[in-house]
Amino acid sequence: MNQTQTHLATQSHDRRTTSRQTVLYYLGFIALGMATAAIGPTIEGLARHTHSQLSEISILFTVQSLGYLIGSSQIGKLYDRVPSHFLMAAGLLGMVVMMALLPIIPILWVLMIAIFFLGIAAGILDLGGNTLLVWVHGDRVGPFMNGLHLFFGIGSFIAPIIVSRIVLVSGDITLAYWALAALMVPTLAGLLIQPGPKAVKEVQSKTPAHIQPMIIAVIAVLFFLFVGAEVGYGGWIHTYAVKQNLGGETTAAVLNSAFWGALTAGRFVGIPIAARIHPRWILLGDLFVAMTGCTIAVLNPNSLAATWAATLLVGLGIASLFPSLLALAEHSLALSARVMSWFFVGSSLGGLALPWLIGQMIEPVGAWTMMGMILADLVIGLITLGFLLRLLGTRQPVQSQAG
Repeated sequence: MNQTQTHLATQSHDRRTTSRQTVLYYLGFIALGMATAAIGPTIEGLARHTHSQLSEISILFTVQSLGYLIGSSQIGKLYDRVPSHFLMAAGLLGMVVMMALLPIIPILWVLMIAIFFLGIAAGILDLGGNTLLVWVHGDRVGPFMNGLHLFFGIGSFIAPIIVSRIVLVSGDITLAYWALAALMVPTLAGLLIQPGPKAVKEVQSKTPAHIQPMIIAVIAVLFFLFVGAEVGYGGWIHTYAVKQNLGGETTAAVLNSAFWGALTAGRFVGIPIAARIHPRWILLGDLFVAMTGCTIAVLNPNSLAATWAATLLVGLGIASLFPSLLALAEHSLALSARVMSWFFVGSSLGGLALPWLIGQMIEPVGAWTMMGMILADLVIGLITLGFLLRLLGTRQPVQSQAG
């Protein structure tokens, strides 16, 4: 074999390896979406199994979020030190085991511990999928990142369907959880077989030392704002529709589904867009679309048509914010797992803070405050993004290398 043939064979092998790794991360995010979406439709079944009231068992959502925060911010830093696929597989294994255990735990405090570890495992997998995809594709990661989060949406979409069908046949949630756990096992095996990419190491740039930490902090704030808007809208649009007398439970449920459907569609459409347009312009366009939707609802709080328009526009606008911000960060920083973990701290806190704040305002002030708070969140996001773009304009690009 001559030198040219050897080079072509190496390129072909690299492409096959990259494709296999990308497929594994997409499958991992289907599993992550299924695990995340399974708790909601099974919460009443878990309450029955633990002889708990819904008011008591609702703490599971907070416990899971705290576990996710620890998994993504603390344990996830190990991606810079240990074989990446081994750690990602460990996170997925933890999810499989906890999903199998959840429906057979009869005591609430034990269930809380299991949910906490499920959150840790999910945080490890989430950070790993995003980080390793960046390591594999580098500055071409934009469309692949949109694809990754599209597959999370697919997992979130199919989990309630699987749960409802199995519960309809069996009359209980146990087989549903076991089925979801079983569907994750092939991806676990693939991660153990396929070698992972080498960690990206940060390289000193020509920029003054104080600029890079500031950029990391501003991006973390943006993740806080963007995820807060996504979780806040998705979590409260059902209550908003009911409290504003826009329709009954059926209308509210359809609006909720429409938001997640629009978000999933937006991520699908974002794949070819991200391949052609710089992330900064995608972020600006997304914020404009989402802010337009919220403004329509704020100006017409008692209109079902305005709420429909807002729901679809906010879903489409928010869809690509998270993956596009990661792609912008990759253009500007060497994304080690340590750096990525700060971004996930921001997103985790955002997913806790804004939805909680909205919940505190709905009863004493009114459900209309939800749209106003999300609009304010997005406006602050636009201002913060402008500050970030100005910061990025003052520095040289940071190079990265595998090692």
